[in-house]
Amino acid sequence: MSALAVSPFATCPGLFQPSAAQDGLLLRLRIPGGLLTVPQCEAISDLADQFGGGYVEVTNRANVQIRELQAGITTEMLDRLQNLDLAAPIAAVDSLRNIMCSPTAGIDRQQLLDTRPFVAAWNRYLTTRPDFAVLSPKFSVCFDGGEAVSVRDRPNDISLVAVKIGEAVWFRLHLNLGERGAAPCDVKVLIKPEESLQVLSAIAEIYRDYTSAIDTTKRRKPRLKELLHDWGVENFLQAVARHLPFPLQRSERTDNVSLTNGYQHLAIHSQRQTGLSYIGTILPLGRLETQQLRGLATLAAHYGSGILRFTPWQNVLLPDLQTSQIAVVQQKVEQLGLHTSATHPQSAIVACSGTTGCKSSATNTQADALALVTYLEQHIALDCPINIHFSGCEKSCAQHHTSDIALVGVAQNGYEAYHVYVGEDASDEDSAKFGRSLYQNYAFTQLPGLVEQMLRVYQNQRLHSQETFKHFVKRHTIAELQQILSSSSDCGLMGVKG
Repeated sequence: MSALAVSPFATCPGLFQPSAAQDGLLLRLRIPGGLLTVPQCEAISDLADQFGGGYVEVTNRANVQIRELQAGITTEMLDRLQNLDLAAPIAAVDSLRNIMCSPTAGIDRQQLLDTRPFVAAWNRYLTTRPDFAVLSPKFSVCFDGGEAVSVRDRPNDISLVAVKIGEAVWFRLHLNLGERGAAPCDVKVLIKPEESLQVLSAIAEIYRDYTSAIDTTKRRKPRLKELLHDWGVENFLQAVARHLPFPLQRSERTDNVSLTNGYQHLAIHSQRQTGLSYIGTILPLGRLETQQLRGLATLAAHYGSGILRFTPWQNVLLPDLQTSQIAVVQQKVEQLGLHTSATHPQSAIVACSGTTGCKSSATNTQADALALVTYLEQHIALDCPINIHFSGCEKSCAQHHTSDIALVGVAQNGYEAYHVYVGEDASDEDSAKFGRSLYQNYAFTQLPGLVEQMLRVYQNQRLHSQETFKHFVKRHTIAELQQILSSSSDCGLMGVKG
């Protein structure tokens, strides 16, 4: 028997409202903070095996997706998920976006504050407020505790970022004012951690009242940033202050903390707890077969604390391992068919669902990305992570921020092709959200060789080992890059079609 009345037409898939995809229904489970217990892993594996395709996908918000469902889940399975806190007690608010925190919260040696209790408390509050069902399902909150593995640049409506001022730790309030995929901006408000949930509640209630006054039957639900643009940030903050029993603390200091490499959580790292370490494990394109998920859960139960941590980079951490047993655990991870090295070609490749899962896609991005990984494994040894993004169309669902190399699928006559972009957005008419346009309509059959060539030129011609790919390409014009690639090629650029 199917649980509840599910809709195949939801634009933001949840557990109670799966959305229609090319390969069946797609449902998404909220995993607050990306933290999963062993019983939760077992339930998700059973869900994927009994109703889906026998695998799970980790998203760029550390959610879990189940694909290839042909019907809604049973009431028995729904009850099991709710009992394990994998489903909200109120269906109407279950589709609100996942709450984010660093995957190393509580174990990071650099952290200022353990944000896991804040994530749990806000999730309990959020999922028991039926009046918040009027909010956009894209409403999103993030807690950053000052960890080395930072999430403050992830796209969220609200980010609370821990900073140390004197001997005290505060949250700085960040609000998203920009375009889709933009990081939230520091609005120069300091919040005591113990008062942060009251501030979030005030923001959500103001947002609720704003949304309730709009006829959402004739238009989509407004995003929080639309309220901010409508009222202005200062008026909004004044409204928040009126909802609070304490004043908002203002600060003229600007938060300009530089971010480190987003893939430094991979491989082996020591924790702040003496004698303990964690292993960051690569999930190829964010995908785990259920036997792999069960295998990781078994390792977490036997060698760790019974917890897995999914990351916004679509990987997984095994924390709380005795450092003396790390080599044994790493070997067992590899026996599951998974890798842990940050320089493995799989480490930083991201792909949307492609033609197998999305009607908007022009190319089979999943298969193409895996083919590229296989090719690179055989032809080049990387010494640093290179973020390569496959997008089947201009929407860029799988990755909102710019990558080192972006490959955007386009429809061609009888063959798969991609536009190729590099580095950051340009400041002139050549600008695009994917970066600077290097080649257009490049045949996929020639693409792996081109990518290898680009990476080899970068590793051979960079100024020093610390120069990133983005900095390397930024030093050159597009014409210079094309000339370098052309002169270094044995066979020319046969894949270029215009």
